Amino acid sequence: MTISPYLNFDGTCEEAFTFYAQCLGGRILGLYRHEDIPDADIPAEWRQKVMHVSMQIGDDVLMGSDGMPQHYQKPQGFFVQMGFKTGAEAERTFKALSAGATIIMPIAETFWSDRFGMLIDRFGIPWMINGGERQVEKRA
Repeated sequence: MTISPYLNFDGTCEEAFTFYAQCLGGRILGLYRHEDIPDADIPAEWRQKVMHVSMQIGDDVLMGSDGMPQHYQKPQGFFVQMGFKTGAEAERTFKALSAGATIIMPIAETFWSDRFGMLIDRFGIPWMINGGERQVEKRA
């Protein structure tokens, strides 16, 4: 079994995934537009929007689409969490994703990792970036 985040956008999916490919070193596996749906009655202004995209990032896949306006909802109640072996990798990724973002928690050292930070990117997607995890002693 695999679990892959599926992100929904309000018309900016292609721009977002181009940005994510640059920031995360991802590779777009496939991109399909709403105009590719057979026999679909799609408004002209929406035909070039993304119906589905998938991107390989390391061993994981990130997917997304542009939600039709009547179905789109602003992301809430989740974060896409990325864990890195080192704090340096986490810091580099956080900095890249920060372009135009709202910083929820600046990236910094925590008791559980070398670096941890939270942001909502310029496309409205919430991210948690963690790197250099430490073993934390459990209390009874």
